[in-house]
Amino acid sequence: MADWVPKTRLGQMVLNGEITTMSAALATKLPLREPQIVDILLPDLKDEVIKLNMVQRMTDSGRRVRFAVTCVVGNGDGFIGIGRAKGKEVGPSIKKAVDNAKLNIIEIKRGCGSWQCGCGLPHSLPFEVAGSTGSVTVTLKPAPRGVSLAVGDVAKQLLTLAGVKDSWGFARGNTKTKVNYAMATFEALKLTSRMRVTDDQEKKFNIVSGPTGISYSESGSQEE
Repeated sequence: MADWVPKTRLGQMVLNGEITTMSAALATKLPLREPQIVDILLPDLKDEVIKLNMVQRMTDSGRRVRFAVTCVVGNGDGFIGIGRAKGKEVGPSIKKAVDNAKLNIIEIKRGCGSWQCGCGLPHSLPFEVAGSTGSVTVTLKPAPRGVSLAVGDVAKQLLTLAGVKDSWGFARGNTKTKVNYAMATFEALKLTSRMRVTDDQEKKFNIVSGPTGISYSESGSQEE
C-alpha cells in the first residue's frame, strides 16, 4: 500500500488516517471506487469464488475463449460484498471480480430476532428479509442458537462470510443458477442495513450494525 496514490476523496481520507473503520467509510456516503480502501480498513477480508464459467465463441479469426467469474468477499463479522468480472484469463478475471466485490461491500445488521431464543447475542438476523434476482427469491429468517445455517450451499457461503451464525432460509425459482441465487441472498442481506429500527427494537433484539468483535462458543457464551 506504500505506493498507492488515492484518486478519490474517500481514499485520501483513509490514507491520511481521518477514517479508520469500514463503518465510518460507508457512513460518509462517498462513492467507494478504490479496492485499496477496503484492503486497509478490512485487512482480514476473505474471498470465495461462487461461479466460474468458460464461454467459447467462434469468430472469423478462430475460437474465442473468455471467463466469467462471480466472487464474494467478507470478514466474517458484519461486512459482505459480491462482484462479477469477465476476462481472457482465469487469474486476472478472479482478481477483478474480487476487486469489484470489495467496491460493492455493505454493512449488515445482526441480532437475536428469533422468539424461540432470547439469548441476547447478535448471532442471527434481527428480522425476516427477502431478496430477488432473476427467477430466484431467497427468504432468510432469524433462528435460535444451535440451528446453524439451515440454508442452501450458496446462501451458506454468503452468510458465513457475513458473520451470521444461525438462520433459517428457503429459496424459490431456478436455484441451480448459482449467480442469481448468490445475488438474491446478497439483496436479502442488504435489506437488513436498509431497514430502520427503533431504539426499543434495537435493545430488545440486541441489533448490531457491522462488526461485533466477539465470537461465540457452541454453548452460546461470549469469547473475547
